[in-house]
Amino acid sequence: MSGHVSVLYEQVLEALPLAEGKWFVDGTLGGGGHSEGILKASNGHLIAIDKDADAIARCKSRLAPYGQRVTFVRGDFKNIRQILQEQGGIQVDGALLDLGVSSFQLDEAERGFSYSKDAPLDMRMDRDSALSAFQVVNEYEQKELARILYEYGEERFGGKIAAAIVKNRPVQTTVQLAEIVKSAIPAAKRRSGGHPAKKAFQAIRIEVNGELETLRETVNAFIDSLAGGGRLAIITFHSLEDRIVKKAFQEAEHPCICPPDFPKCVCGRVSKGRQITRKPILPNEKEMQENPRSRSAKLRVFERCR
Repeated sequence: MSGHVSVLYEQVLEALPLAEGKWFVDGTLGGGGHSEGILKASNGHLIAIDKDADAIARCKSRLAPYGQRVTFVRGDFKNIRQILQEQGGIQVDGALLDLGVSSFQLDEAERGFSYSKDAPLDMRMDRDSALSAFQVVNEYEQKELARILYEYGEERFGGKIAAAIVKNRPVQTTVQLAEIVKSAIPAAKRRSGGHPAKKAFQAIRIEVNGELETLRETVNAFIDSLAGGGRLAIITFHSLEDRIVKKAFQEAEHPCICPPDFPKCVCGRVSKGRQITRKPILPNEKEMQENPRSRSAKLRVFERCR
């Protein structure tokens, strides 16, 4: 399994209540690093979820030594309520969501996630899904493309990039798209902040996989799936994701919607637990040097009330 480095590995294991006989969910199996760590440290049971069939296949081999302590589910973590119902309606003691693209998906050129490796435009985490990057890039109207780039990539030159994409259609490959993006960004602005196509590729990937559409509802569903004292750990790599997670955790801890001048709560909303991390946990300098992909990672943790 070389090439895959789990981000914030030790911090995730410290955040979860690892103990024998407990139940855990890894909603984003990926390369299986976090899953293996949970299984090693807890001697518990793990439900490992991923919508990428390749990830499931790889990890069945990696996690084979843990036998029946692992249940593999090919599916989308947003369906956590249904998935747990199908597993007997259990509530779990710990859950993890790592919202980044796995190293394997980035390293496999044919998946079309990387701007540095030439491949057909794809970017689908689930290869069976209908929408691909090729359709987004070549079929979306210029105005909609610009919106995606601004909103999902926080790309200040989204309008210029969208116009350049439309002008150069059809765009067939990742390298072709990266060059178009680069040409649309003023030269003086290309010298800092990493590869000039980074934000555009991120935005298109988020659109292709619907990564932000139901995140807030999904976070709530995971909190509801926790047993008393259970913890949910979420790693984000994008400021929009982090803001959604932060707000969902805040509202789960303080759900009251009564006006502040009311003498007591009348809305009936009850706290679901508490935020363990008021500020996100970040990778240390050593991890960022050893694994540059961890630089934008943020970990937030919520604990269900007992």
